[in-house]
Amino acid sequence: MKTFASDNTVPAHPLLLKSLEMENQAWASAYGADSKTVSIEKLFQKHFGSAAQAFPVFNGTGANVTAISSCMLPHEAVICPDTAHLQVDECGALEKFAGVKILALPTKDGKLCPEQIEPFLTYKGDPHRVQPRVISISQTTELGTVYSSQEVKALADFAHAHKMFLHVDGARFSNAVVSLNGSLKSLSADLGVDVLSFGGTKNGMLLGEAVVFFNQPQFAERFHFVRKQAMQLASKMRYLSCQFEAYLEKEIWKTNALHANEMAQRLYKGVSNLEAIPVLYPVQANAIFVRLSPPLVERLQKDFYFYVVDPKGPIARWMTSWNTTPTDVDQFVAAIASS
Repeated sequence: MKTFASDNTVPAHPLLLKSLEMENQAWASAYGADSKTVSIEKLFQKHFGSAAQAFPVFNGTGANVTAISSCMLPHEAVICPDTAHLQVDECGALEKFAGVKILALPTKDGKLCPEQIEPFLTYKGDPHRVQPRVISISQTTELGTVYSSQEVKALADFAHAHKMFLHVDGARFSNAVVSLNGSLKSLSADLGVDVLSFGGTKNGMLLGEAVVFFNQPQFAERFHFVRKQAMQLASKMRYLSCQFEAYLEKEIWKTNALHANEMAQRLYKGVSNLEAIPVLYPVQANAIFVRLSPPLVERLQKDFYFYVVDPKGPIARWMTSWNTTPTDVDQFVAAIASS
C-alpha cells in the first residue's frame, strides 16, 4: 500500500544507514565523549553559525521538551499556536516534565504573530498569573505553511524586547529552508532564534533530532542536566552523531527536503483543478490538506494510506517524503481523478 500518511513512515535514507554501518566498526567512549559527537559540534557551527551549540537527542518530543525546559522556570508559560505539535500531539509532556503552562492561541494558518501575543504581557510581574517566557513556533507548521524570514524575525525581535525567548520546533525545518531558498543559518541564528529543535527523523534519519542553542550559553549549560533527567542522553551517542555528520556534510538534509517538497507540488498540481478536492492551505512544504467526501476517503484508503485529521470534514492530510516517487504521486492523482 502506498503511503501519504507521514514522512515518519518511510525508510531511512541509504547513506544515513551506511553512516551507522561505518560507525559500527569499533569501540568508542559513551555519553557523547566519542570522537564523532565531539566533531559534529564544529559541523553544526559551520552550518548554523559559530555561536551554535548542538546536542543530539532521540526524538522530536524529547527535543521540544528539553529545549524549552532549559529556558524556563515552573511559574512561566509557553505561547504557541493551538495546532502546535507541542499542544496537540505530545500528550502533555512539557507540562508534566517542566511543570509549566502552555498558552495555545488560535490561528488561521498555523502561524503566530506578535499582535496575538501582546495581550499576555499585560500581567507581567503579577504573582497571580503565569509569566510568558517562551514563544514556540513550528517551521514548517503543522498545517504545512511556512513562516517567512520577516515573520520569524518579527517574533524574535518581539520576544527579546520583552525578555522572552523564541523556540522553533523544526521537525520539518529542512523543508522550510528549501521552500524559502535559504540556508540553515539564515533562517535560524540570523533571524534571532534562541533555540531550535532540528529534525532528522522525518527527513531520512533512522532516528534522532538535535537541540541547537544560539547565543544562549546559560541554557546550553543547563541542557546537559535537563537532557539526562529527560532520558534523552544516549549512551551510544555516536550512532546519532554519525547520522548528523552525513546529514549535514553531504547535504542530505537539503536533497531530501527538496525532493519531498517537489513531490508535494506535483501532487498539488495534480488535484488543484478538481473541484471536488478543495485544498485548504497554501502548499509551501511537503504537506497538503484537503476536504474529501466520506465515500472518496473510503475508496482511496483501499489502496493508499493517509490520515484523516478531522472526521467532520472529512479533512485529510497528504504528506510526501524523500522516498516518494513521481510514479507514486501520479498513481495517487489518477486514483483520485477516477473516483
